[in-house]
Amino acid sequence: MPPVPGVRLLPVWFVIITVADESLGEMYTSMMSVKQAMLSERQLIGSLRTYIDHETQRLEDIKRFYSKVSAFHNGMYNELATALANPLVAFTLIKRLQSEWPNLVYSYEAEENLQALRVGYKQLESSLPKLEDLQGAAQGLMRLQDVYALQVEGLVRGHFQRVSNGNTVDIYKPPVSTPLSGDDCFLVGKVAYDVEDYYHSVQWLEEAVRLFRGMSWSPEHEGTLEDALDHLAFSHFKAGNISSALSLSLELLRRDPSNKRVLQNVEKYEKLLVARPSLSSGSVLKRPSSTYLRTRNAYERLCQTQGSQPKLYENPSLFCDYFTNGSPGLLLQPMKRELVSLQPYVVLFHDFVTAAEAQNIRDCALPGLRRSVVASGVNQTTVDYRISKSAWLKDSAHPTIIKVDQRITLLTGLNVQLPYGEHLQVVNYGIGGHYEPHFDHATSTSSPLYRLSSGNRMATFMIYLSSVEAGGSTAFIYANFSVPVVEWLTNGCTSMGRSFSAAAVLTPRSDERFWDRQEYKSRSAQWSSAGQKGGGGPARSWPTRLTVRVI
Repeated sequence: MPPVPGVRLLPVWFVIITVADESLGEMYTSMMSVKQAMLSERQLIGSLRTYIDHETQRLEDIKRFYSKVSAFHNGMYNELATALANPLVAFTLIKRLQSEWPNLVYSYEAEENLQALRVGYKQLESSLPKLEDLQGAAQGLMRLQDVYALQVEGLVRGHFQRVSNGNTVDIYKPPVSTPLSGDDCFLVGKVAYDVEDYYHSVQWLEEAVRLFRGMSWSPEHEGTLEDALDHLAFSHFKAGNISSALSLSLELLRRDPSNKRVLQNVEKYEKLLVARPSLSSGSVLKRPSSTYLRTRNAYERLCQTQGSQPKLYENPSLFCDYFTNGSPGLLLQPMKRELVSLQPYVVLFHDFVTAAEAQNIRDCALPGLRRSVVASGVNQTTVDYRISKSAWLKDSAHPTIIKVDQRITLLTGLNVQLPYGEHLQVVNYGIGGHYEPHFDHATSTSSPLYRLSSGNRMATFMIYLSSVEAGGSTAFIYANFSVPVVEWLTNGCTSMGRSFSAAAVLTPRSDERFWDRQEYKSRSAQWSSAGQKGGGGPARSWPTRLTVRVI
């Protein structure tokens, strides 16, 4: 029988057309929310420091009292009768026993110090992560592990590595990183175990057992070596590795001989190995199939290649130029255009927004972020294959949004105002945040889009508002290429500045996956913005970016 069951990379922003739910929770779905959690922990650190200082002073007072009483008794040990003959000694003895010892033993100071710490925690508790956030964060780590073929052993050490041609290579070296503890690995493995995902639970619980064996238990930890052995043994059993399940169960039984359930498991495993000796050789772990995504291998390959768009020399029809679209507003400052693909038609405009403009959009979106949803018939719902938070911005929210809308119109000739275009949608992705391949346009007649006079979507304009240092390509599954987010350093008259590119996609019948950049470093959030929608467009996953679309 099984034991009783109990989830940044960096943040990325992305603007999309969706309707968000009203939930303010689900911290793991947005790296900006995770950033707020970091600030909350800093406040908790201050409360804990105060508690430690007060407790240290309290213990110093206790040690002083101990030293005083011990010194008195040590000095009077051989002259007890003489000492008690002194009325002052007798008085201080009686006073200590009647007053000082009770004051020490029944002191409320320790409780008051602890209560102050608890009050500080209670004040922040509503803004702290919930169990769902822990589970979601663990699932995000496992998603990163899968999409980028990362080695669990490397992740545990704080490294982002995968095996290439038989060699372990670093795909990213974060400037700020941290190794994982045995308890960290146990919680990730247990999340997988609880949903019967033994492919991941075996890998993470093996690391938990290894680390637990080399450390002593700490009071802040939830798991123990015995817990990890128990879950790992049953995970191996469910994965078909009976020999390993037996070995781990025997080790657990040596630590807990009275555990009848484990004893029954040992007897069961031994009988299975006798009846079927082939089970002793173990089996290859098989990754669980996706219930939603049928193009998993394709998009993971495209994400791992970090951009595999066709090159000019491979297709002479592709080109780069300075583009005005015949607009007088672009004659003096034409846009840098790169034709990435003809089918689907994808154009990349470089230096589309400045870093200051990107920051303005992020700041405007932050208060309105809610969990992103997808269409479910005539309703909308949250789903596991879209992990992010979204906000909708009208052009009245900030002058920058008006300028961006005007810039999109100059480049595309599209009217981005309602009812022809949707509001700017900003999306912030969380830990392993993603949006699996999908169509931007409605594919079902039950979609609310069919009830709008504006018609179905025909194009998407995405503006990248942050960059990443690893991963994070926009993947076009059926066209078999991906495009990375691009951040440019531009020379100004007097200073250096940063700008971000934008992608215009005309894909009324294409299925794309837009991977929000996976950032393997500690930054607050990544942004990208996909412009206005006029049809099928991109989907994001992983880093924090902003997208704006036109209908």
